[in-house]
Amino acid sequence: MNPGMSLLCILMCVIPVGCDRVYVHPFHLFAYNSESCKGLEDKERLVKTFVPISVESLITPAYEESVRNKSEEEPQILGVDHLKDSAFVLGARIYRKLVEMHTGENILLSPTSIYQSLLIFYLGASGRTANDLQSLLGFSFPSDSQDCTSKIDGHKILPVLRTISNPSGVDELLFTKLFCLFSAPNVHLSESLVHELAFADINFYVRAVDFTNPAQAGEQIDAFVKRKNAHTSKSSLADIDPASNLLFATYTQFKAIVKGASLLSEPQEFWTDSERKISVPMMRVTGNFEHKFDNNRNLSVIRIAVSESIFLLLLQPINNENLAGAEAQYSLEPSYLWLQKLSLRRIDLTLPKLSFESVYNLQDPLNKMGLSELLGKSANFSIMSDVNLNVRKIINQQRFELHPGEADQAENPTEQNEGVETLSITLNKPFLIAVHEKESSALLYFGRVINPLQ
Repeated sequence: MNPGMSLLCILMCVIPVGCDRVYVHPFHLFAYNSESCKGLEDKERLVKTFVPISVESLITPAYEESVRNKSEEEPQILGVDHLKDSAFVLGARIYRKLVEMHTGENILLSPTSIYQSLLIFYLGASGRTANDLQSLLGFSFPSDSQDCTSKIDGHKILPVLRTISNPSGVDELLFTKLFCLFSAPNVHLSESLVHELAFADINFYVRAVDFTNPAQAGEQIDAFVKRKNAHTSKSSLADIDPASNLLFATYTQFKAIVKGASLLSEPQEFWTDSERKISVPMMRVTGNFEHKFDNNRNLSVIRIAVSESIFLLLLQPINNENLAGAEAQYSLEPSYLWLQKLSLRRIDLTLPKLSFESVYNLQDPLNKMGLSELLGKSANFSIMSDVNLNVRKIINQQRFELHPGEADQAENPTEQNEGVETLSITLNKPFLIAVHEKESSALLYFGRVINPLQ
């Protein structure tokens, strides 16, 4: 059994279940029932297809116009715990490979966005491709049965995943998503599948691009994304395979304000390693934060609320531990262990102002995991299209920003804080960041900061 699945099994065993409740295996929460199995073959036949308009077109196509009148579903609660753990495990597996591929670089990934990207392909997959994607998503059936009821219904997963990945109450920060599906000209796509993937709270676009001219295709996609995206990307799309006929890309932006923080007048030292230091913009905030020194894991953990529903964890190695040792814990332990035994402390915190991007092709870490053919030309996506799809790129781009509050938000010392011991913490060497949704504690982002100026 691979390490990721082993961790998932452990997570499922340790989740507490009340003694008056019957435990339901996570598979059965999302599996097809016997009634829905009867019509599954009909569901897997493409009923109605469409050809996307050109990426250069400025009109709004009918298949996007219909989404505006789409009614919103009620938030789905059942299965959130199981799904957030599955996304956590998958994210940990991908992160390990990104660390191997990007030595000495900042890395940021969104486990929920990765999970959502692969779920989209699962919804369009059949046969062995569907089985392999189902296993990768953390749903191996607890028996050897291969009938319909051994499959999960991705349509049940989608609304639960949206509940996790689209937190409410984010007025105090910027949290945006852009999903783009680019197909080759004259490739027919399932109209019902595209309609199901599009929601009012996610900007989702489907366009046609000629991949036979890779340079021009990359320029057209970059230009389209810049027109539709809330922020300007510094990255460009390159190395497109002219043999591909489908490309999927997700762009997310997380921008948080640290309340009460103020920008220091002069840049401060930041040690990118034991021998090299640079000068970076820093901010300082003094306040009451949840914190712990975890000597078992050699981590200093600070929790900072950045909205009603989002909190940020700052994790810095202590006791001469290096960043690699701290990173390994993401792969080996559930993230809720970081949240245990935190206590309120008055802290004088100094940390870098952050603004950086992390861009990668999800196919690259999948190749490192021995899954190079999972989404390649031999994959079966007969529910998504009536032609053989060759997916060579799944672009995941995350932009992360952390800024100080306005000057009038800065905290003024009060008499009640006089005599209270204040702990001074400075993040002036590589550290880890984690962004969690408050209600479910689901991990929305995880990454490392090696060079704040990178």
